[in-house]
Amino acid sequence: MTAVFDDSVLQAVLRHMNSDHTGDNVLIARAFSPIPDVIAATMTTFDGEAGQWHVVTAEAGEEVIRIPWPGGTITERAEVRREIVALYDAACARLGVEPRPHS
Repeated sequence: MTAVFDDSVLQAVLRHMNSDHTGDNVLIARAFSPIPDVIAATMTTFDGEAGQWHVVTAEAGEEVIRIPWPGGTITERAEVRREIVALYDAACARLGVEPRPHS
């Protein structure tokens, strides 16, 4: 069964991603979305299997995409950060972008 995170965890992570990492959301969506020309992305939810983003394309198309966690299924809040960082690093590698250091 897929792990479901409580609302306080969901809201904290989503607030952080959508306030402090808007560019990372777009980078991740561009790298892993089957939809071309992503120009905006907002993380909308996540569970133990994947993160979910609402994406907007250059032609004003909108879709929701799910991107599986690179390390597999997660169950703990601390693992969410690890997997989002792994997605970011993998997105940078896929798109040929130099990743920034992680603190």
